Amino acid sequence: MTHLAHNSLLGLDRGELVSLVERIGEPTYRAQQLLDAIYRKRVESIDQVSTLPQPLRVKLMGEGCSISPPAVEKRFVSKDGTVRYLIAFPDGQSVETVWMPEGDGGEAGDGTEAGDSSQNGSRGWDRATICVSSQVGCAVDCQFCLTALLGVKRNLTAGEIVGQVLRVLTDQNVSPPQDRVNLAFMGMGEPFLNYDNFMKAVRLLVEEVGIAESRMTVSTAGIVPRIHDFGLEVIRPKLAISLNASNDETRTRLMPINRKWSLDSLIAAARDFPLRNRERITFEYVLLNGVNDDTTNAEEVVALLRGLRSKVNLIALNPGPGIDFSIPAADRVSAFQNVLIKSGIPTFVRRPRGRDIFAACGQLKRTVEIATSPIP
Repeated sequence: MTHLAHNSLLGLDRGELVSLVERIGEPTYRAQQLLDAIYRKRVESIDQVSTLPQPLRVKLMGEGCSISPPAVEKRFVSKDGTVRYLIAFPDGQSVETVWMPEGDGGEAGDGTEAGDSSQNGSRGWDRATICVSSQVGCAVDCQFCLTALLGVKRNLTAGEIVGQVLRVLTDQNVSPPQDRVNLAFMGMGEPFLNYDNFMKAVRLLVEEVGIAESRMTVSTAGIVPRIHDFGLEVIRPKLAISLNASNDETRTRLMPINRKWSLDSLIAAARDFPLRNRERITFEYVLLNGVNDDTTNAEEVVALLRGLRSKVNLIALNPGPGIDFSIPAADRVSAFQNVLIKSGIPTFVRRPRGRDIFAACGQLKRTVEIATSPIP
């Protein structure tokens, strides 16, 4: 018998749906109808799957099946157009998912191609990114991240990961591949500590929802064995690694996971990673005033990454309650960037999005547990 987590069809792949319809005596083409209804049409209940005959819908509901997409519990809109969603699950847990529209039908930035704006120009954006969570909370305990203050509650199922994306697409009234949507698995949680569910969600999003893997990026704090596994995947997003320090002493202070997988092992895994044509590994580096943002730190980063096909995204700290670090001055950020650029490493300063609603990088935490007053 096909195992149904919470009896939900959302999160089941083609093989699992074929097994289900065969078990209840239906032809296998019914699985394709279910796939289209769940992932492309984003139908929210079996009774609404109009391509299935009514007796089959009744039979599926009689088996205890449902689609059960997650619900939007709260929604916050930033002055820059970013939307932070509190996405609720049936067991009472919740995560945050962020929608970030970009562009105005004109040129794109940071290496992203600008596309035909005829689809989205009237909306004031020509592409958008959804930042997706993979766990309720996070176990990695990075000292500059609000999510770390939660600890980890549980992993998300593949259906809950995909469900976040579907819920945001529906709320924003967009449909890939016609609309240019990118996915960043950089929300709450460490995706590589929920590897199997994360990878199943990726395959569903590519094969059934229609978002190309080239439009997806996953960020890891450095789960070295999973970086090796990830390189062997046939379908995989682009890889980003949270570096955040230029030496082991500082990185261990900021990211306790460095005690288990040091910079040497992390960089070795990055060097072994099988990059595709024109692909680079992205290294993310959160700049903390007086901690890791000196030009000597930048020179150490250059030494670490020498010879690696990589780029660096610099992120000036996004502050929040309980975070004991401060934002570096703009001239320190520029000086750090210039050292890397002069060494030949493409380096970008990531513009904060949604900082006023706690939607920026490192700020995601259950809305119900924090104040949501704007940050200056």
